[in-house]
Amino acid sequence: MNNGFDEVIHQPVRLRIMATLAARPAGDPVDFPWLKRMLSLTDGNLGAHLLTLEKAGYVTMEKSFVDRRPKTSVTLSPTGRAAFIRHVASLEAILTGAVGDESKIED
Repeated sequence: MNNGFDEVIHQPVRLRIMATLAARPAGDPVDFPWLKRMLSLTDGNLGAHLLTLEKAGYVTMEKSFVDRRPKTSVTLSPTGRAAFIRHVASLEAILTGAVGDESKIED
């Protein structure tokens, strides 16, 4: 992480996952199939990215059974919410700097 810019979050699919989770009320879990549909991802792709986010402490995953079927719930952790806010602020600073200094913009 450099000045709030977070390489774990910056990867496009993980950025979309984090943005989707951050848009929900704090502590509000989503189920795996819902997240998969929202982001148009495969089971394997979503699972791999969630594992990376979980290892970073940005999401928590809870596995349970409902009517004998496995259910995975995903929640943005407080650490993940703070990291996402820092990352977005860092991106905004980069964009503001680029727009603010028109000499850096080429035709």
